[in-house]
Amino acid sequence: MNPALSPPAPEAPWYRHPLVWLVIALPASAIIGGLVTLAIAITYADSTVDDNWYRDGKAINRSLEAENRAARLGLSAALDQDGRVRLSSQIAVPWPDQLELSLRHPAFADRDRHLLLRHLGDGLYAADDALPEAGEWSVTLAPPGGAWRLYHRLRLGPDGAQLGAMGPPR
Repeated sequence: MNPALSPPAPEAPWYRHPLVWLVIALPASAIIGGLVTLAIAITYADSTVDDNWYRDGKAINRSLEAENRAARLGLSAALDQDGRVRLSSQIAVPWPDQLELSLRHPAFADRDRHLLLRHLGDGLYAADDALPEAGEWSVTLAPPGGAWRLYHRLRLGPDGAQLGAMGPPR
């Protein structure tokens, strides 16, 4: 039989062509990937982003003023092996009865610690609670009224020992 005279083969339906599935699969995979990304973003939202940036900016200015007051008083502090803080000053200042020690973890807000230190005498302060686990910490030391403030980054060792000292502002 002559192939030119034979009836044409029936055309396959559209879903039998591989190119059609390629054209459908590319946008479909982008939509599925976008939905998965959205689900991950909603489930694991970043808690470190604060919506009230204006208030935070004003607080930064207040804390810089407090750090400058600490520098003018010549204040410095050292954290010893037992977690006690020794406060010293180049100018004779009355020591407050209590100090607030804030230890902020750079990555995990749930690990942040706020300790209230009581004055033991002669610029020595101690907390009732233990220091947090080893690692890098942003440490802030200030009296309850916020008259001055010392800020420093410290690395605590595995036994809670201090490897740095707090001094004048950066």
